Parts: sequence; C-alpha cells; structure tokens
Amino acid sequence: MANKTTAEKLATIQQGYALEGATIELGAAIVDGEIHKEAQVRLPLAMMNRHGLVAGATGTGKTVTLHMIAEQLSTAGVPVFLADIKGDLSGLATAATGSEKLSARTEALGQQWQGKNFPVEFLSLGGDGNGIPIRATITSFGPILLSRIMDLNDTQESSLQLIFHFADKNKLELIDLKDLRAVIQFLTSDEGKEQLEDLGGLSKATAGVILRELVTLEAQGMERFFGEPEFDTAELLRTAPDGRGVISCLELPTLQTKPLLFSTFLMWLLADLFEDLPEAGDLDKPKLVFFLDEAHLLFSDASKAFLEAITTTVRLIRSKGVGIFFVTQTPKDVPADVLGQLANRVQHALRAFTPEDAKALKATVSTFPVSDYDLEETLTSAGIGEAVITVMNEKGAPTPVALTRLRAPESVMGPSADDLIRSTVASSSLLVKYGTAVDNVSAYEKLTSNAVPSTGHAAPGLPPVPASSSGPGAPGGTPYDIDAEARRIEEEILGRPSSRPAPAPSSFPGPSSPPAPTPAPQRASQQDGGMLGDLAGALGGALGGGLKSMVRSMGTQLGRDLMRGVFGTSSRRRR
Repeated sequence: MANKTTAEKLATIQQGYALEGATIELGAAIVDGEIHKEAQVRLPLAMMNRHGLVAGATGTGKTVTLHMIAEQLSTAGVPVFLADIKGDLSGLATAATGSEKLSARTEALGQQWQGKNFPVEFLSLGGDGNGIPIRATITSFGPILLSRIMDLNDTQESSLQLIFHFADKNKLELIDLKDLRAVIQFLTSDEGKEQLEDLGGLSKATAGVILRELVTLEAQGMERFFGEPEFDTAELLRTAPDGRGVISCLELPTLQTKPLLFSTFLMWLLADLFEDLPEAGDLDKPKLVFFLDEAHLLFSDASKAFLEAITTTVRLIRSKGVGIFFVTQTPKDVPADVLGQLANRVQHALRAFTPEDAKALKATVSTFPVSDYDLEETLTSAGIGEAVITVMNEKGAPTPVALTRLRAPESVMGPSADDLIRSTVASSSLLVKYGTAVDNVSAYEKLTSNAVPSTGHAAPGLPPVPASSSGPGAPGGTPYDIDAEARRIEEEILGRPSSRPAPAPSSFPGPSSPPAPTPAPQRASQQDGGMLGDLAGALGGALGGGLKSMVRSMGTQLGRDLMRGVFGTSSRRRR
C-alpha cells in the first residue's frame, strides 16, 4: 500500500468507477492530498436499491450530501423521500445563485454547475408544521409500531397484539386513539370480562397498563397523528409533469420532543410501501429512494420484534424497487444485521475525542475494504464536504475506497422562503385529499351507542358526540365513564386540570352487553389499495406470539382478510 505511486492509486480509482449505465455523480477523488477531477467517484443508479449508509459526526456535511444526491435522483426521474429535521432541505425548491467561491470549488471538481430548483412536496405529521398533513389509522399502524411509541415491554406488546386481534375479528375499526381506548376499556369492564378470558394470555392488569400508556399519548397531544384520511404511500412514487421525480420532504419541526414517534412513523411509511408494492426484480433505476435521517432513534432500546421487522423490511423491500439510506453518526448506530445489507457507504469525518470515539473509529474502519488510504487518519482529518466512499458496482462488487470531495448542490443549501412553502402547499393536489381530518364511524361509536352516524369533521383528539344520550351503555358503564377515566388519568399524569371537556352528567341505562359489532358502513375513499403481496413468507419471527396464534386460528378466507405485515401493520386499506 505504501509503495504505490500517486498514478497507480489514481488508476485503481478510475478503473473501479468506470461504470457503463446511468450514475449518481458524487465528486472527485482526493489522492495524496490533491483533488483529481479526472478520477470521478460515482454510484450506479441501478444499485441504489441495494441500500446505503451516510454517516459522520455532526457538522461534517451529511445533510448537504443528501441534498446533492436527491437532486440527481429527481433529475433521473426517481422519486425521493427525505425527513427534513433542521428545515434545510426545503431549499430544494429554490434555485441557488452562484459565487466566486462556488465556481472555484465546482471547477476543481470538474462539475458543470447550474442553479436549479426541483419539484418538492412538503409534508408534515398530522399537521405539525407547514406541509400537507399525513396521518395513519391505528389499525394500519399496527401493534408492534404502536408498542414502540408507547414504550411497552415484550409482554405488554404481545398483549396489545391480542387486543388488535380482538378488534380485527369483531370488525371494530381502530381509526384513532379513542377507538383503541374504547376497545381496551370494554375488555376491562364487567361486560367484556368473558371476551377478555377468551383471548387468553391477556390479563386485566396488563390491559390497564396499556390503557394508561394510551391516555398518556393523548395527554401529550399525539392524537393528531392518528386518524383519517390516512396517507396513501403511493403518493411518494409520483413524478412531475416534466418527468423528474417528486421529492417528498417531511417537515419535523418538533423532532426533539417526540423522537420515537417520528422515527417509528417513518418506519410505518416503509412498512406500508412494503405491503403494497409488487415484486419488481432488477430495475434500471429504483422506484423510490428513502432517506432515514437520525437512524439511531429507530434502534435505541428497540424490542426484538421491532428489530427483526426492520431487518426483514430492509432485506426484502429492495426487490420491490425501493432503496433505503440510513443517515446517522457512526455505523455502530445500526445493528449488524441491518448494516450488512447496506452496500453503498458515504462516510464523512469522525471525531476521536474520547475513548468511546476511538472505539467507534476503529469499528468504522473495520467495515471498509482494504484500501490505499490510512483510514483512521483519513477519517479524522477529512474536511467538511469530504467523505470516504465505497459503493456496489454494476457487477455487484465493492468499488475501491476513495476519499472524495463531494459535488455542490444546485439548489439552495438552506430553507426556502416561507411564502414559497405556503404557496406550494396551497397549490398541491394532496391538500384536497388530506388537508382536513374526518371522523367516521369506528370502534368508539360502535361500543358507545347503537347505529351512530358519521360525525364528519372533528377537532383532533376530541371524541365525537354520541347521536343520542339515551343509547346503550358504554363498556364499563357509559360513554361518560370512558372520558371520565381519561380525564382522571390525564390529570394524574400532568398534575393539572385536564384539557378534555367534561361531558354533562346524564342518566344512562345500567351496565348491559354492548351491541354486537356490525360491519362498518361504506366509507368515502380514494381507492382500495390493499395488497397482501408476499408478506406471508416474511412474517416469521417478526411477529409476536399473539399474532402467530391469530393467524393459525383463523380460517383461510378470514386469514387473508386480517393477516398483518411484518410490523403488525394492517393489509386492509381503508382510505
């Protein structure tokens, strides 16, 4: 390695990155301290669904790297999904302006730079931000992902799966948090005692713990993220009229207050895509490239079922034409089973200020092929906008490791103007479909009254008012009891009066059996996109005992209707 001349090192890189098909141009190689624009480092477009990792210490340029890659993917007609944590990625919608400093950089790289803007769709979780609100129904989100948000242990997670099974079997639609709360309240009531015993393995005490955690979510204002209309993940696969891929930019302005919710919601989007997309095999370019920023949030304190589900999704979704890039600080943030599937590596600089940093550095170096670089020195001395790169070539082999000065984005490296974002959102066709929350008949209404009509639009998080105060009693007594319990727990948790409005006392009939669940009325929906795909083979160990028993116990047709995906997500689309 030390005996190679600069020319020999350059020849190795040039030969390794001499690719024939369409590529993403990453930058120019740096060899022996000098930039060589004749040695271009690139990534085959057809290999983007082999997944990747963009890593590096804070402030080393990871976000700009995502920005630059997203621009080229869009130009190639590939849709992109990005989580905009700092607000900088909204600049993709605004063309950048040149400068002398920028011209000097791009000329040294051999980059023909021109300021451009790109087609961007601004999204937000439940309206938490300026973008189009995206929501998921509780039944679609599934018990494994919901357990992750509620921080349930393995036993409680398995119990939640049984609760979902009960709701599925009895056609009790779990649309929002109040629906799940009503089902749990029923199972822990005198009227639901027999059904609770029939489920087996679900104790009243555990159900009570889950109910308390559920009300905690409501008290934290998380009800806005669950409901209808549910976001159709096929929207992420769109192209603009000019053929460029649409860049879906998810705004996460309050990430630090709800990190588990946001990271888990991103995983729901992937799981939903996994369920819906057909097998595609090897494609000239991916159908979608999905960037998972702050990836360490996904894996921190994750349950075994959750980790297995992530591994299964990453392994199998590439055959459906979707590429996933994990973005984090060090490869150690990603479990080995997942890391082993990330063929494309863009490693920005690392810091070695502490013994723990030094261990992370050595671990990172060990994941790269043997190269002509002293990687420990290179990774600690690389500048901002430089990265050590190795990718999968068109033959499926790793390319030579190359320290690379990365190309400059052609759109603004920073936020777009607020007026531009607002006008883009206002003119989006998605605003009509997803802009207003609706509250249709679901488990809450079925368990609290007989034949309650749809309440239509409702304020987020507030249960709809029953059509008649003289309807049959709710689980545990009356509808008043459910909300009174929620108010009590909320006040207990927050230590202040509940924000939940107190219903006026009224005279309800005494405890009685709830009405037999009836099929949900026909809902207005854009499409019925339910596809089971090839999930049966992927269920494996990713499902907890409750769901395994559920699938085994159901008849063939019922099994097809109720089977859930690798995250326990529902295959029944209700849009």
